Amino acid sequence: MQATKEREARPPASRGVKSIRPWPLTMSTKKILSVGFGLASEEVEECDFDSNTSLLDWDIILFKPIIGEYLIHADFFQGRPSLTDSSSFRLKERSEHWRREIMDAFQGGKTVVVYLPGLLQIYVDSGTRTHSGTGRNRHTTRHVESYDNYRCIPVELGPVSSSGNSIKLADKGAELLAPYWKVFGESSQYEVILTEGSLPTVLLTKGGEKPVGALFKSKSSTGALVLLPNIDFQPDEFFTDEDKWTDQACQFSAKLVSALVALDRSLKSSGELTPEPGWAQSANYELESEREVRGQLLVLEQQFEALQRTKEALLDQINQQGRLRHLLYEKGKPLEAAIIDALRILGFSANPFKESDSEFDVVFESPEGRLIGEAEGKDTKAINIDKLRQLAMNIHEDLQRETVMVPAKGVLFGNAFRLSPIAERQTPFTEKCIAAAHASSTALVATHDLFQIARFLANGEDPAFAAACRDSIIEGVGIVTFPNVTDNGTKDIQGIAATST
Repeated sequence: MQATKEREARPPASRGVKSIRPWPLTMSTKKILSVGFGLASEEVEECDFDSNTSLLDWDIILFKPIIGEYLIHADFFQGRPSLTDSSSFRLKERSEHWRREIMDAFQGGKTVVVYLPGLLQIYVDSGTRTHSGTGRNRHTTRHVESYDNYRCIPVELGPVSSSGNSIKLADKGAELLAPYWKVFGESSQYEVILTEGSLPTVLLTKGGEKPVGALFKSKSSTGALVLLPNIDFQPDEFFTDEDKWTDQACQFSAKLVSALVALDRSLKSSGELTPEPGWAQSANYELESEREVRGQLLVLEQQFEALQRTKEALLDQINQQGRLRHLLYEKGKPLEAAIIDALRILGFSANPFKESDSEFDVVFESPEGRLIGEAEGKDTKAINIDKLRQLAMNIHEDLQRETVMVPAKGVLFGNAFRLSPIAERQTPFTEKCIAAAHASSTALVATHDLFQIARFLANGEDPAFAAACRDSIIEGVGIVTFPNVTDNGTKDIQGIAATST
């Protein structure tokens, strides 16, 4: 079962799973999209739940609210997964996106089929913080709120976890669903019961007659929202040992596409509304009450646009403020920019340097001294001696400038093993690099160490601690050891002289 869940969380398109169909395609004229899972059909395009895709480009949308990918780095709180700040924001943003897109597609005359998986209840960051204490004893409490994978569906369902496969069609209102259910009823299994009392129920449990499926029809278009019990679209028998689709998978998907296209056709033909012609939309035929509601809608749209601009500005702030984390995993220009940000937080005047034929990653100084830095990031290796040669050349070029009278101190910033978690990384610099750094009185700074002290100082000014950190770089030879910042935010500036390895 676990393997199946992982496959649904990562659709075959993202894994490159494709195969040649051994029979002709049905060549439906309908454009079909699946969100959150994959099918062995070339007639169905796929996208991830994390996508920003618009649903208005499709005729039939198949949707499954699978959010397992957001739980990768989650902790636990009161027995449930608790998402990080960034994962919480991303999940809530994507859920709101799909909620809006599903409603727009429904009102726009599309057929949206939602397969109902198990209810996944989690905690997300509420965005609220409370503070207690002052100074070094200041404590911040992060507040969380309950959330689940059904928040992205734009109707109230009241889902309650329950599972079974004894399901029957409702006595009334389920006629259009009967052909689909005849083929896929045995493959379906309910994983939630719907407790909202006003649902247009079309499927019930055989025991107790609890709602497990519903069919909503738009009052203003031929759109439909069909809620169906879950189907395992990617069981083990649908894959070969090479992780490609089997013929059985392709046959199943072909039948599903045919059944869904037939369902869409029945839903459209059963609609009682004639699409409003353009001439009837003229202001000459508009009702006064309709005009008033349109005015209210216009005000709301203007408010929404203002909120959207505010949201975009806040997102830009998040991106800027979160740039310091590039010290943990980036390389190249993004890493250089993050190093400059961190050095400025420490109290240095820091900037990249480019003049004539000379270009240095960063030149930084403070009352304690002037330094030149080079940055290097390695995916799976330690930082070697190559960058030290470049750093030595830069120091020599810098000294040749008329305004420079004393050689700058050299600092090599290294982000080694950058794709691995910090706790799993090895020594960031090679033995040869460390030996050469001692010989040239060069400081070696691991950027994940720089991140820790910069993050601490970014949360509040502490001139004495900042000066101690600057001294660690200026006086350091070999791998620099900064004053300690503990997990609870306290620090130790005893013995602040930099040590070398």
